[in-house]
Amino acid sequence: MAATQVNDLSWLIGGPQGSGVDSSANVFARACAAGGLHVFGKREFYSNIMGEHSYFALRAHTNLVRSHIDAVNLLATFEAETLFRHARAVTDDGAIVYDPSLGKTRLSDIPTIEKRLRAELQTYLISHGVGETLDDMLAASKQRGVALVPIPFKDLLEQIADEFQIDQLSKISRVVNMLAVGASFGILRFDFAMMRASLEDVFRAKAKVVSMNAAGAQKAYDLASSLVPEFRYRLERVPRKEPRLFLTGSQATALGKLYAGMRFQTYYPITPASDESEFLEENEILDLNGHGLVPEAETLKEKAASMLVVQTEDEIAAVTMATGAALTGARSATATSGPGFSLMMEGIGWASINEVPLVITLYQRAGPSTGMPTRHEQGDLRFALHAGHGESPRIVLASGDFEECVRDGFLSFNFAERYQMPVIHLVDKALANSYATIAPPDLSDLRIDRGLVANGNNGYSKDNPYKRFDLGNGPVSARALLGQEGTIFWNTGDEHDEMGHITEDPGLRNAMMEKRFAKLDLAAQEIPQDVKLKYFGPKDAGTVIVSWGSTKGALLDALDRLWAEGAKIGYLHVRLINPFPSTEVLAFLAKARRRIAVEMNFGAQLASVVREHTGVAMTHFILKYNGRPMSNTELYEALRSVVKGKAPKRTVLTRGA
Repeated sequence: MAATQVNDLSWLIGGPQGSGVDSSANVFARACAAGGLHVFGKREFYSNIMGEHSYFALRAHTNLVRSHIDAVNLLATFEAETLFRHARAVTDDGAIVYDPSLGKTRLSDIPTIEKRLRAELQTYLISHGVGETLDDMLAASKQRGVALVPIPFKDLLEQIADEFQIDQLSKISRVVNMLAVGASFGILRFDFAMMRASLEDVFRAKAKVVSMNAAGAQKAYDLASSLVPEFRYRLERVPRKEPRLFLTGSQATALGKLYAGMRFQTYYPITPASDESEFLEENEILDLNGHGLVPEAETLKEKAASMLVVQTEDEIAAVTMATGAALTGARSATATSGPGFSLMMEGIGWASINEVPLVITLYQRAGPSTGMPTRHEQGDLRFALHAGHGESPRIVLASGDFEECVRDGFLSFNFAERYQMPVIHLVDKALANSYATIAPPDLSDLRIDRGLVANGNNGYSKDNPYKRFDLGNGPVSARALLGQEGTIFWNTGDEHDEMGHITEDPGLRNAMMEKRFAKLDLAAQEIPQDVKLKYFGPKDAGTVIVSWGSTKGALLDALDRLWAEGAKIGYLHVRLINPFPSTEVLAFLAKARRRIAVEMNFGAQLASVVREHTGVAMTHFILKYNGRPMSNTELYEALRSVVKGKAPKRTVLTRGA
């Protein structure tokens, strides 16, 4: 047997949507985190509510992990479809936890497996000389050396039902998820106390639920450890000296907004954006002393602040309501995804022409139209830059990891108020729905910047009126709040003069257009370079990658392997998309012999933006648009081919179940 591999694991669990797969993955991940390990989890699910296949792939490691890999060391499932779909990904030295009572299930018995995949699996089974039952799929895995771990889930559920006096198994059907988790930890010899602690965390205030799940998981743990006395992969507790956060990308974005002092958010439910607003709804009362929610109402006035989250009737109402709140001086935002963003166009244009500091968090998903609502893509970059009729300035920030989600959630408000314009904060499904442990980011450098605000009366009078759109003092005018003493101004969707009155005067039109767009030039000068972009790798690299968004984690993990092999390759991660940092980007690309665009869209949208602003074209493209995030495995292989001079100009990545 090969040497034991400690604290370097790829684990996957799957099941029908609505069966509790997310809860089981959450418990597994939190238990690993409680044991001092770093975790990264990728969630995949269909857009229907119940029944279709969903799964959660998770990595646990002693060191920081930022992405998923294609290989699975331990597959845990209690139903047939997951095994058919994912058994081939299990490594030869890995293991499969399964329900032996399902062994006679045939591939043809599972209607939710697509025709393409069904044909592919039939070919695979024939090539291994076996039939098409689940037992045959297991036999093909066993041929490769995979350890099979049969767990009689129904028998264990019946034991739990007897112990806790439950009269129907259907009432505790979801416990089967925790049996799969317990069996996994038993094989891995991980401290069961960590799972117990995780259950208490996930099911807090539900003592009986914790007890039942813990009892069942302990039975599965003991049985699995006896069935697999030796397994190459092991998880062990490690000391954790520093605090860590365990969160999703949508939660990270929400935390950044809260830290920035956001007081109002609107949304209409849409995947994957809704998770952020729902998290905010759960935390509308904030303890300013940093101790979580404030339980006693009488302490709110002195120690807490509140925030309002409003679910509107549609996205048109969401953007206009948020704009109205911003006019009153509240730090205001709306969060949406592609189809909802489409409906917001006129509202965003209104905010732009009236120089309203509005934040729009745009969670990208696979389009066009409804597209694939729960799948990943980076297809909205050009849309975010140019959406709306006419030309309206906006700042566009794109986050690449959880810390950037926090920071950009904060900075979006600063930029919106400093430059008095809409800010579009791009996140994507891969970031929004992934779980990870991160060190609490050091935000000590961040300060709330409310921009130029008209303070008090400021001597305004009939002879010296307040000019909301003043043309005489630079591109940013003093912003008055609705009802502020001494200030009168008009807001309209039409072009206007300095007071806000409608005008079609050609000279004023030129002046107002130039005023609004000059703010982007000012932002380009003032925004620090470390917000605009970041470069990783050797400065003299002949090969430079250009990318943005959530490809960052997979790229860095893949590059760690390439750098260890001696490859001289750099990576330019672009975060500020508009105003585009042309000079800074050109400095990193000008001398590179190979320039590789890595993007999760069909058209290499950032590459076209780079060429538009710098004149520099990419020599190679590594793209993916099948709705599944890039793994660092496939990125490593694709980049290695480019470095060795064996890659075509355009490589399309296709992995993902």
